[in-house]
Amino acid sequence: MKRWLRLGRIVPLLGIMMLGLMGCGNEQISALQPQGKGASAVFDLMILSLAIMVVVLVIVFILFGYVLVKFRERKGDDSIPEQVEGNHLLEVLWTAIPIVLLVVLAVPTVTATFDLSVSEKSAEQSADGAEEDKGPMTINVTAHQYWWEFEYPDQEIVTAQELYLPVDERVNVNLSSADVIHSFWIPTISGKMDTNPGDKLENKMWLHPEKVGTYQGACAELCGDSHALMYFKVKVLEKDDFNAWVKSMKETKYDDAPSQVAQGQKIFESNCLQCHAVGDKGGNVGPSLTGFSDNEKVAGILEHNKDNIKKWINDPQDVKPGNNMPDFDFNEKQLDALADYLLELKTAE
Repeated sequence: MKRWLRLGRIVPLLGIMMLGLMGCGNEQISALQPQGKGASAVFDLMILSLAIMVVVLVIVFILFGYVLVKFRERKGDDSIPEQVEGNHLLEVLWTAIPIVLLVVLAVPTVTATFDLSVSEKSAEQSADGAEEDKGPMTINVTAHQYWWEFEYPDQEIVTAQELYLPVDERVNVNLSSADVIHSFWIPTISGKMDTNPGDKLENKMWLHPEKVGTYQGACAELCGDSHALMYFKVKVLEKDDFNAWVKSMKETKYDDAPSQVAQGQKIFESNCLQCHAVGDKGGNVGPSLTGFSDNEKVAGILEHNKDNIKKWINDPQDVKPGNNMPDFDFNEKQLDALADYLLELKTAE
């Protein structure tokens, strides 16, 4: 019996500890540590709803305790309490108060929801039709199973798996999907929104990061076997650093590889270039590999090193089940050469 008593104490304690750990996180991916204006708006709504719930909970507990004490059974008292069949005032109050609380919660929630989904105009036009102000930058986000494509139409560059943003600037985002429904989410910078297949189902939102750093984004909609592995990096840079990155990306061309990785380049051209772009050459079926050696992750989830590059190329289905990367029958020497070549893919300096 004593053993069961000990377990009865340990289990609730472990439950409380696990509940406490659920509140832990870091500023790279935690919605509880907002680093952008959109995320701050979502966080404020969370605090507002939590405050309302706490107030209601405290009042209910107080009333419950009062009733337990005042109307508890007493020895020697066999009297029957006054039987109350209804109270008009109380019935009005417990109907009106929840309505008021819902209004208090609904108004800022609806306001923030519409505000977060409205993009500013990318250019203001003067009376004669001339462009006066370029306005916020625009990024077209396309979700794929199971990777992300980021197009900067004004800058004429495309990246994959890594989204670059200037700090303290608003950026318009157009969201779409190349296959199924996904959900674009950067917890520390803004709320989430679905990416739908079809041109007429494009969603819009905006991002406004407020702190330089590297953050993590993810897909928040169940989209297939490797949904849980559909991550991407968000790099927020100072304006000058962002402009330098844009310049380096635009100047990157598809060049001949150094002699030590020339074999890897030949393998890449024969098997990969038709799907993956490098600089000004290649296809757009798969992620762009421009500046691949500067990426932080392989396939969005593996540490960026030669062994993991070989692992991904050799058996992509083992890393991300259900993805569209075909299996290649490369031998170890070919894998080494191809990985060496990919590690040489840098942006122009």
